[in-house]
Amino acid sequence: MEGYFEVHGVGSVRLVPLTAAALTIGRAPGNELTVDSKLVSRLHALVERFPSGWTIRDLGSTNGTTVNGGPVRQARLLRDGDRVEIGPARLVFHAPSLAGTRTVGVEPPPAPPALTRRERELLEVLCGPYLVGGTPFPEPPATRALATALGVSESAVKKHLAHLYDKFGLVTNDDRRRSRLAGEAVRRGAVSPAG
Repeated sequence: MEGYFEVHGVGSVRLVPLTAAALTIGRAPGNELTVDSKLVSRLHALVERFPSGWTIRDLGSTNGTTVNGGPVRQARLLRDGDRVEIGPARLVFHAPSLAGTRTVGVEPPPAPPALTRRERELLEVLCGPYLVGGTPFPEPPATRALATALGVSESAVKKHLAHLYDKFGLVTNDDRRRSRLAGEAVRRGAVSPAG
């Protein structure tokens, strides 16, 4: 099993496997993990798989989501053993494949691709919130903000992003692609806190 939640506090303890790329948590019956409580919003939180691991994001719920006692304000990387609280539910995150990443002998991530000077500058601005904010997966800046920070047009930013998506092998075209690009750039060492 790649990963799962151990669910406590709402009936008998149960295991919920993470088999798809995303899992929704909430009170509505259509969620993959349903928590039947008025303290839980209908669509409360989202758990997503990225190349560097699983993240959890609160979806504007009324009562919030916590991980290890701290509130989730932006998407947050989950680590094996993390404790997530949503209303009365206490979820323990387990990812056996991630538990081994803290041991010696694990294969390192692939080296970053060759980048032009402008692509590197774009990645530094794109990844700034990841490196400065302390949150593993915050929302990256929008195209307009990237263009303003770099002093170029939005079309130039889109062109550079398209090249970067190709170089990092991000072929799906969805609204989370910039987040995945930033995560991959950090994971593979294309950018670092030292810049």
